[in-house]
Amino acid sequence: MRPTKDIAREAMFSALDARGALDDAAVLDLYAGTGALAIEALSRGASAAVFVERDRAALDAIRVNVQVLPGVSSVETSGAGSNGTPVDVVARDVGRFLAGGPPPDAPFDLVFVDPPYDTPDEEITALLVSLLAPGWLAPGSIVSVERPVRHPVVVPPGLSNRWERSFGDTLLTFLFP
Repeated sequence: MRPTKDIAREAMFSALDARGALDDAAVLDLYAGTGALAIEALSRGASAAVFVERDRAALDAIRVNVQVLPGVSSVETSGAGSNGTPVDVVARDVGRFLAGGPPPDAPFDLVFVDPPYDTPDEEITALLVSLLAPGWLAPGSIVSVERPVRHPVVVPPGLSNRWERSFGDTLLTFLFP
């Protein structure tokens, strides 16, 4: 796991706040790690979040971390999505999760894509193409992608890059359908 640098996260959330992207948003956090990004979104006004992570230790961390959120008394880890609460933790590989089609929690207003830096560029592009399938993204949604500067996002047709900032070795990109 490689947590998002504080300055990068601060800039990202300032930009999302300025766009009103967090207000009552349904959030999808792919490669969730400790869940910090979606938890921050929930604390700033998002209404629901789906965390997708395959690492057992990270899943345990997400379950502990979401307990600080108001109204969350317990969290169950599901295999596919939608356990009836505003917080759903999905124990699954991101590729398999996306191959299963949109969960009942979809469409999403905000998607965080923060893969390990050694994830191949082709895998990220395929993931973005999967999100373009009907039912995943709400109108006006934002897909936030974090990559190393040396591996900028290859934007597939159907998405446009309208915001991009670098912070040391970290490149943040907002994509819009």
